Amino acid sequence: MIWLTWRQFRGSAAMMAAVLAILTAALALTGPGLASRYSSGIADCTPDNTCDQFFDRFFDEYQTPFMAVILVVLLLPALVGLFWGAPLITRELDAGTHLLVWNQSVTRGRWLAVKLGLTGLTAVAAACLCGLAVTWWSDPLDKSAAPDWALMTPLVFSARGIAPIGYAAFAFVLGVTVGMLVRRTLPAMALTLAVFAAIQLAMPLLVRPHLIPPVTSTFELGRVNVDNFGISRDANGGGPAHLALDSAVPGHAGAWVLSSNLVDPSGRTIAGSGEEADLQVSTTSGPCAPSAAAGGGDACMAEINRLGYRQQATYQPLERFWPFQWIEIGIYTLLTLGFTWLSFWWIRRRLA
Repeated sequence: MIWLTWRQFRGSAAMMAAVLAILTAALALTGPGLASRYSSGIADCTPDNTCDQFFDRFFDEYQTPFMAVILVVLLLPALVGLFWGAPLITRELDAGTHLLVWNQSVTRGRWLAVKLGLTGLTAVAAACLCGLAVTWWSDPLDKSAAPDWALMTPLVFSARGIAPIGYAAFAFVLGVTVGMLVRRTLPAMALTLAVFAAIQLAMPLLVRPHLIPPVTSTFELGRVNVDNFGISRDANGGGPAHLALDSAVPGHAGAWVLSSNLVDPSGRTIAGSGEEADLQVSTTSGPCAPSAAAGGGDACMAEINRLGYRQQATYQPLERFWPFQWIEIGIYTLLTLGFTWLSFWWIRRRLA
């Protein structure tokens, strides 16, 4: 059975190995230079406190390859489920070879165990290599990314660490199970993709935020969490001050911000992240007056904080990255074991 399975699978395995070899070679060649560029940039910007500008330039320069490697890691489990999992049973059913294979001395259970074991372990190994290589290469970019591309945000988190291993194992077994139920290759592939995509969307939107209770805190307003601030001047020099929040929290770089709201001195929410709100602050006299504009906006922002305006944020801090990774791979492992049990039960009892 091992020899037969390898004969059927070696073409797909060789193609996957070639793709991974090209990817890892490219990452290994460019990774040290990327890390060196980041280290030298940090050394240059730290003395004059201009690292924010360096982070923006550095990330913008490498944003395209950053997105490309994320896409590769996210697509790999889906492709495993589509082209390795779904056709595993339907190929035998479509060709009618199951009538011969399952009536030999090898039992159905043993046939499926070898198929799942060899192909599934290869899928897990490929996802492990791809995920860890991309995590290593992207480390400087993860440290300098904008809040929308922080390490804990859903898209980036799913392409880092060990989580892709769980995704690949689950996608493969899901494809096998769907193939048993549908019994046709193309419908099985389409349904596998739809179910896997739905679960991948539901996990960060509905499940992951609550794996560990999030932190809710209030923060003073400043450059880190303010996206836009301005004063609409009228003919007399006054006018309303308006402010919009960014999806970041001071002192917690790389955090996954679930909600960010601007609250007034009484604690009432007046705007969400990205929404502009007018503030009750004097713009004709005091720190926010036109005569104070020469000193920059820091004095005006300090006045807004003195009046009691705050950011109220609910977030998952960066320190929870690896606990989340282990919890999520545990969830996908349980799903994989459940669908594996269903596959063995179905092939013995229901699949004729």
